[in-house]
Amino acid sequence: MKMSFDFEWILLELSFLPAVFASFMAAIHITDIEAAINHWRAKKPSLDGVTLAPELRALAEVYALMVYHHEDEVDEAGFPAKAWSAWLAWYDSTPDTPCIAICSTSQGDDECKGCGRSFEEVQHWPAMTPVEKRVTWRRITMEDKAWRFNTYAERAREAVPQAGTLPAPGDDASA
Repeated sequence: MKMSFDFEWILLELSFLPAVFASFMAAIHITDIEAAINHWRAKKPSLDGVTLAPELRALAEVYALMVYHHEDEVDEAGFPAKAWSAWLAWYDSTPDTPCIAICSTSQGDDECKGCGRSFEEVQHWPAMTPVEKRVTWRRITMEDKAWRFNTYAERAREAVPQAGTLPAPGDDASA
């Protein structure tokens, strides 16, 4: 049996993809710059309280300009090379994917209940740039409705015994 393909439909679908990711185009949010700065402050603290590590200095310059110009995002394209290297090193220390292995997009949902990503984001995640991934991470964190941020986080907190509490009778604390 010969299968036929509707090439016009495929081209239409492919032409839609850039529009899907247009909102993701290469803008690093100031909170990611702050997180990268804090990463480098912890990794390479100042020995004299004044001198900054090169990575920290590069990111601090970008951050200072963003604050001065009242900008909350900076374009990836114009990022200084040293700051970009420092930001990427921080990015590499973060989780790559928000997936919690409960993907409702495989069941037909447009948005995953587990991680909060859209079907398109889940499908194209491996091809997305670090900046596009961080834009997605920021959106799903701000929306705060995925199970990643509530149901499972609550269960994890409940599973950790509070200081000063004793195990319930019958619980084997030594296991």
